[in-house]
Amino acid sequence: MPVDHIRYDILAQQALRGVVRTVLADAAKNGLPGEHHFKITFATVAPGVRLSDRMRAQYPETMTIILQHQFWDLAVGDEAFEVGLSFGGVAERLAVPFEAITAFFDPAVQFGFQFETVAGEAAQESAAAPNSPSLPLHQPSEASKPDALPAPAAAGPKSQPPPDDGGGAEVVRLDRFRKK
Repeated sequence: MPVDHIRYDILAQQALRGVVRTVLADAAKNGLPGEHHFKITFATVAPGVRLSDRMRAQYPETMTIILQHQFWDLAVGDEAFEVGLSFGGVAERLAVPFEAITAFFDPAVQFGFQFETVAGEAAQESAAAPNSPSLPLHQPSEASKPDALPAPAAAGPKSQPPPDDGGGAEVVRLDRFRKK
């Protein structure tokens, strides 16, 4: 199998994270247009994620936030975004690097991205076997399958994936384009 020296998988992930960055930056500047709102799932253990000890204890691995009606002070930078949300009546400020995002979904138009952690896994694999020319980049787990995208719900965090409602969401999965 040929070696992908260009790493199209990583470039595509970066481009899709750029879409999320652009959409959030526009929402920070102009508010949410129409019925658009965002469900963002991220790894709470990823480097650079900032949240309270209370929230980290409640969501030790992943967390889904909904940016719809009750959020404030959305600030978007080159590498991360920050937002204020209320959890159980307690105001919290979160900081989430774009690299920590594992899923992005806009229920208003049934469109989303499911991100893979190819960069971190590829680095670990190449460190474990530096002379191996063709290592698998990602073996999808149940949690990374398209039906694990968050379903519409009330504002607030959610950590359990919803059942597939057959809503026809368009999920972009990069491994679909990768030769196996």
